[in-house]
Amino acid sequence: MPKFTIGRLFVLDLSGGRVFSLNPDGSDLKTIVTERRRFPDGVTVDAAAGHIYWTNMGNPKANDGSIERANLDGSNLTTIIPPGGTFTPKQVQLDKKSRKLYWCDREGMRVMRSNLDGSNIETLVETGHGDDDRLDARNWCVGIAFDLEGEKLYWSQKGDDNAGQGRIFRANLKIPTGQTPAGRNDIEVLFDGLPEPIDLDLDLNNRMMYWTDRGDPPKGNTVNRTPMDSAPGTREEPEIILTHLMEGIGLALDPTGARMFLTDLGGSVYSANLDGSNKKTLLVAQGNLTGIAYAELPASS
Repeated sequence: MPKFTIGRLFVLDLSGGRVFSLNPDGSDLKTIVTERRRFPDGVTVDAAAGHIYWTNMGNPKANDGSIERANLDGSNLTTIIPPGGTFTPKQVQLDKKSRKLYWCDREGMRVMRSNLDGSNIETLVETGHGDDDRLDARNWCVGIAFDLEGEKLYWSQKGDDNAGQGRIFRANLKIPTGQTPAGRNDIEVLFDGLPEPIDLDLDLNNRMMYWTDRGDPPKGNTVNRTPMDSAPGTREEPEIILTHLMEGIGLALDPTGARMFLTDLGGSVYSANLDGSNKKTLLVAQGNLTGIAYAELPASS
């Protein structure tokens, strides 16, 4: 018998401390986890194992960030990275092949990963160290994505609010032999001078990188895309494909369906084609929305 799947979205409400899910057309809204009062931000789904993972920023001035896991219906809630295991975790992505989580740690100024049970926590990139460096928002790592076949890691550093200091970086997934997370020579700056790049995602089928950008219009509160493989010196300005977000944060691509899904702090969930056309508002007034994930789940028999 062939296996059928159905698409499902999972969204975080920072202000309400909840995780909810819905169909890609906005129907069948279900709250699955409540009372998560530690500022949930990034979310990813392990459809094969039936798990959802999300980061909790905690108090940005304290080293008390954490990562939690639950079944897709919200049961079996488990803390896999305890408070303090990461400083202020933001976007998180699942490596299905190696069974690892990757995330950015904002005030921790790190790109990190661990096993799915929270063991073997590693720092892959360190952009600063100590309280003085932590005050500089140019060191804050926020969005993350990776290309396993290309063995590349991508992340964003947002800079101060509306300051045009945002950057997007790329490096190898493996730290070069003999080097440290704070002293890697393989880090490449792909873009500089962005408003406030937040979440990242990759369309590996078409070799395109997408991201949300906060900050002031016309370049801010947008969704942007650019070819992943442009050589240094030949990169064009990012293409702005969506505008008028209300503090855009979450981004999740469905390359197979040629569509993307977005959230903003204004409380809306959106869908659009990968070129930005056919934008639809799926939900409004849902709180302050942060992370979003799209998953193909086994259909009920």
